[in-house]
Amino acid sequence: MSITRDQAVAMDVDDRLAPLREQFVLPEGVIYLDGNSLGALPKTTASRVQSVIANEWGQDLIASWNSAGWIDLPRRTGDQIARLIGARAGEVVVADSTSVNLFKVLSAAVRITKARDPERTVIVSERSNFPTDLYIAQALAEQYGYHLRLVEKEEIVDAINPQLAVLLLTHVNYRTGAMHDMAALSAKAHAGGALIVWDLAHSAGAVPLHVHADDADFVIGCGYKYLNGGPGAPAFVWAHPRWVDRFQQPLSGWMGHAVPFAFETGYLPASGIARYLCGTPAVIAMAALACGVDSVLAAEPYGGMAALRAKSLALTRLFADRVSTFAAEFDLAIVSPMDDALRGSQVSLACEAGGYAIVQALIARGVIGDFRAGDALQSADILRFGFTPLYTRFVDAWDAAWHLHEVLRSGIWRDACYAERHAVT
Repeated sequence: MSITRDQAVAMDVDDRLAPLREQFVLPEGVIYLDGNSLGALPKTTASRVQSVIANEWGQDLIASWNSAGWIDLPRRTGDQIARLIGARAGEVVVADSTSVNLFKVLSAAVRITKARDPERTVIVSERSNFPTDLYIAQALAEQYGYHLRLVEKEEIVDAINPQLAVLLLTHVNYRTGAMHDMAALSAKAHAGGALIVWDLAHSAGAVPLHVHADDADFVIGCGYKYLNGGPGAPAFVWAHPRWVDRFQQPLSGWMGHAVPFAFETGYLPASGIARYLCGTPAVIAMAALACGVDSVLAAEPYGGMAALRAKSLALTRLFADRVSTFAAEFDLAIVSPMDDALRGSQVSLACEAGGYAIVQALIARGVIGDFRAGDALQSADILRFGFTPLYTRFVDAWDAAWHLHEVLRSGIWRDACYAERHAVT
C-alpha cells in the first residue's frame, strides 16, 4: 500500500542507518538513484587521494612502495572486501577490471574441468547477462574449442547436463535487478559435475553475500558501483581454496609471481589468491577504492549488510508501490521481482517507447537514474533506479516516484531536447 510523503519523512527520522549518509558528497537538490552504475563520492576520498599524490608520491616518491605499503594494497583492500562477501582474510585481491578478472577465473575453471573431464565442452550463461561477461566467455570458448550456450533464466537448471563444464552467472541481473539463489544454483552445478563462476558486480556492497557458505567456485566483482570506489575503480577476485592453487591463471604477470622482485626469467605462480594478480597495482585508484569500501564497512556498528539489505528492500518496495499506482496509465511495467528474496537493490521499469527521453527529463529535474535500450530479444526499454541504502533516503524514493509521474503526466519528455542521445546512456 502506497504511503504518504509525510510517512516517508517519518521513516527517515526513525532510520538508524541515516547517519551513514553524512559520509558522502551529495549535490543539493539531486536524488541520486544510479549507485548501481557509479557509487557516490565518499567525503574521505579526495583527501586520501590528495595525500597519496602530494605526500606519498610527491615527497616520498618510490620509497612509498614500502613505507606507505603500496605493494600490499591489493591484499589489504581485498581483505576489506572479503568481510562483505563472506570470504576469509587472505582470499580476495583487488586487481584489474571485472572483464580481465573474469578472463582469469573463467580460464582457470575451464582448465580444471578440461583436466578432469575432457568430454565437458560447454559454457552456459544467461542470455540477459551483462554483455562483457558474454564477450569474455565467447573468446574463451573459441580459445579452448568449447561452445558457449546462452539460455533464459528459467532454462538454467535444465542446461546443467553431462556436457556442461562451467556455469557463468551474474548474481543480480543488470537490467531487471532479479537475483539468483547462489547456494541453490552452486549446489545444482556441482551435483551435475560442473563448476560455477559468479559475477557480483551488482550485489557486492548491496546484498549480503556468503561465497563460502554458498559454495561458489570463483567470484569476481566491481569496485565502482555499490563499493563507491570511483569511476573505473579496480575490481576484485576470489577463488575457492579448493581451486586457488590448482592452476595458474593465464595472465602471468610479474605481480602474480611467487617472488616478483627476484626478477627470474621463468614464471613461478605465487601461492593462493596472489597468483591472480598480474601487473603493477593502480595505487591512486586503489586508495580511492579503499575509502569506498570503508564507507560500506561503516555500517557494521549499525547491523552491517543485514541492516543495509533490510533498508534496501524497504526503499525499493516503497518506490515500486508508488509507481504501481500510475504505471498502467502510462504503459509502464515493473520488471524487477517484487518477491524480496528475488530482488537486488534496484527497481527497473519497462516501456515500449521513449525510455531514454523519460530518463533525461527526470535527470533535468534532479532525479538521476539510467536507461538501457531494448534489443532484438527484449524490445522494451528499461528505466533503472538503483537504491544505495548508505545514502538514499525514504523521502528520496517517494519524491523520485512523484517526479516520474509528473514527467509522464505532463508529457514533457516528448520535448526534442530529451531525445538527443549522449555517448553514455
